[in-house]
Amino acid sequence: MNLRRVTTVLLLAVSATGLIGGIAVRISGEPTWAGWIWVISSAPVLLAVVVGIGRTVLRREAGIDLIALLSIGGAMALGEYLTGAVIGLMLASGRSLEDFAEERARREMSALLGRAPRTANRYDGVEIVQVPLHNIRPGDRLLVRAGEAVPTDGVVSSTTAVLDESALTGEPLPVRRNSGEGARSGAVNAAMPFDMIATTAAADSTFAGIVRLVEAAHRSKAPAARLADRYALLFVPLSLTVAAAAWIVAGDPVRGLAVLVVATPCPLILAVPVAIVAGLSRCAKRGVLIKGGGVLEKLAQAQTLFFDKTGTLTGGRARLVAIEPGTTLAATELLRLAASLDQVSQHVIAQAIVSAARERGLTLSLPSNVEEQPGAGVTGIVDDRRVAVGSYSFVSLIANSDDWSQQFLRRMDYDGATSVFVAIDGAVAGALLLVDEIRLETPRALRLLRKAGVKRIVMLTGDRRDVAETIGAMLGVDQVLADQRPQDKLAAIKAEHPSGSTIMVGDGVNDAPALAAADVGVAMGERGAAASSEAAGMVLLVDRLDRLAEALRIACRSRAIAIESVIGGMGLSVVAMGFAAFGYLPPLAGAVLQEAIDVAVILNALRALHVHGPREGRPALAPAAFDALKTEHQELRPILERVRATADRLTIIPAKEVAAELADLNELLQKHLIPHEDQDDAKVYPVVEQLIGGDDPMAAMSRAHREIRHLSRLLQRMGSDLRQEGPDSKMLAEILRILHGLDAILRLHFAQEDEIYHSLAEAA
Repeated sequence: MNLRRVTTVLLLAVSATGLIGGIAVRISGEPTWAGWIWVISSAPVLLAVVVGIGRTVLRREAGIDLIALLSIGGAMALGEYLTGAVIGLMLASGRSLEDFAEERARREMSALLGRAPRTANRYDGVEIVQVPLHNIRPGDRLLVRAGEAVPTDGVVSSTTAVLDESALTGEPLPVRRNSGEGARSGAVNAAMPFDMIATTAAADSTFAGIVRLVEAAHRSKAPAARLADRYALLFVPLSLTVAAAAWIVAGDPVRGLAVLVVATPCPLILAVPVAIVAGLSRCAKRGVLIKGGGVLEKLAQAQTLFFDKTGTLTGGRARLVAIEPGTTLAATELLRLAASLDQVSQHVIAQAIVSAARERGLTLSLPSNVEEQPGAGVTGIVDDRRVAVGSYSFVSLIANSDDWSQQFLRRMDYDGATSVFVAIDGAVAGALLLVDEIRLETPRALRLLRKAGVKRIVMLTGDRRDVAETIGAMLGVDQVLADQRPQDKLAAIKAEHPSGSTIMVGDGVNDAPALAAADVGVAMGERGAAASSEAAGMVLLVDRLDRLAEALRIACRSRAIAIESVIGGMGLSVVAMGFAAFGYLPPLAGAVLQEAIDVAVILNALRALHVHGPREGRPALAPAAFDALKTEHQELRPILERVRATADRLTIIPAKEVAAELADLNELLQKHLIPHEDQDDAKVYPVVEQLIGGDDPMAAMSRAHREIRHLSRLLQRMGSDLRQEGPDSKMLAEILRILHGLDAILRLHFAQEDEIYHSLAEAA
């Protein structure tokens, strides 16, 4: 228990005991002794108020305790000892209510500090030694026992680990980390003991950054105080003027005292800090850590939002979206050979290709005679074939290319994607198209941010203009600034300051100058948490952009509740001042009334603890069901790619091979895709409709199913009607029209379903 809380408890105990004791002595017929008891019990409260005013004067801030000092001092001077005792109890109980409310509001942030690890179990040869946290170094092998917190950031070296990250992210379900995957400090081991290799010192870990942010939030002066000070500049002079006028007109100082008693600005002193701290706590519970009340207030007033692209609006990882085989090799075999060779490369694009092959269940071969040119490509022998994988400029130097290569390069520019070419035995055999995909929650998050009050959204990126503008157009941002260096981002944010409060969202590392320059710097997820305790004012502990929209909603609502509490409390006080000025409310009754106003204001301010996100607290899609739906879509991705690849191949293969190509695609559609759509209509959509509510919320999605079935049926009939020599030009054009239409509707439909399922699973 800190000194302030001890002092508050003692003041409450002394004032309550003195008031009750004095009343008892007064009833027993000793009014003089009762008066002394009331004076003595009020004196400590009066002293505390004087000390508080002295501190505000030294800080050169507005002192809203001045009226409290005048009212309790005036009561003592005018012999209204009982009134003074009641005012003393009112002030002491007000401080107690504030402490209780702030403690209630800070509970989630304090829970984070309470879970901070103090020691770690480090392997020292064959022994396990318990060492202080500051002794951990990168590369140390650590043991995390069941129920212990992960002491620093690292990589799981055991077979698997099950971690409870709820205190960090707000997500209730444990997550599984396999060998080689990262484990964040502060997560709790929810299963068997596991080994890990430390990758950071404890002081540089994710949790250490979080602790610094929490401690800064605890130390910060809630903007409430600043907000209250602004109101006090008007309220205090008004109260003193009305009190003086009442005294002069009535010729009775007690009349002026009555005005001061009901004007005691407890709503200003109590309501705003409680509402703002409640907002901070509410954000912490949802995995959004805010450095202090000032950041929350600026967040609530934000007009312009700046986003870094990579890792923020997009996932930050390349993903294979299309395979472009030549005329000599099937798409899956092209991918298998490329991925087999890329197994030995550490390049992020190579790892994305390997992951795509493994997702499709392809069996990879071990390459030999591998040579890599960093940043360009890699060559080697795979299954007795000479394979090269890399950029077009790299591959074209060692292999012959066809006309389709140039067409593919143009398509890459249109899509804003990255291309990887594959050469086999001296000839370009195909290419792979990879993109940094937009996060599932990004479109919904941007819509929610605009709904919460953001007027302008700007995307800042160091990426080339064609890629940036493609992403910007898909998301509907207001402005795209491409080819941005860190100093360019900094200048863009500074230029926006005159227009209002700004938010910058980035990864907390290369965006540090921009994060620091913005009114509110926001670091994203796992990569931002450890690096942003200095540069950013907020950290999204969950790697989800829609949590920023939640935080903005909570900030706006908390600030609105704070202002509402102040205006309501002050309004009631002003009305009471009028009654007191005309003699209808004596000092004692005014003190009791003011206490009731204080309680009402505190209870109203605590409503900020119950501000919910868009779907929080509502029925949600079970995590297991969401994972199953996500897996189904993942398994069907090759079919979507096959539709586009078939449309591309039909323009280059001999006409007599078209029928066989269509037959293979139709078999996939009828065997896998159509049953999936039927299953969605029969079992998935009824569940989703109940979660969304309304008469027929999935009508548009069901209509898309009917169109997919219709196009698939047309394709099947056209394939069965083809002559042996193949289609004529008109028939081929019609087949291509259907294939391109099917490709477009499938990609849009899957993206819509993913977004719906993701938003419904968000509250789980």
